Amino acid sequence: MAITITEAAAGRVSTFLANRGKGLGLRLGVRTSGCSGMAYILEFVDELDEGDQVFEEKGVKIIVDPKSLVYLEGTELDFAKEGLNEGFQFNNPNVSSECGCGESFNV
Repeated sequence: MAITITEAAAGRVSTFLANRGKGLGLRLGVRTSGCSGMAYILEFVDELDEGDQVFEEKGVKIIVDPKSLVYLEGTELDFAKEGLNEGFQFNNPNVSSECGCGESFNV
């Protein structure tokens, strides 16, 4: 399995990286937080860390550290606009529950 990205998310990440003027790709990770236990992290990557896994799709590199990969294996990163709201969405098959606000999850 791998981490995948939709066309909409790939376009958005590419735009962010182009506007930023540098960067290898986007780091997708998890950290302990929120009412359900874990929260997603998105940040730009300028240098790879030891052990990082790189998934390249649609011209975008998604970088995941080994500890996060356990929780993110099979996840699809999407980007959606709904009315005035827009943002990245995580279609993670490992999630067993999410908090009411949608900011954290549990596996």
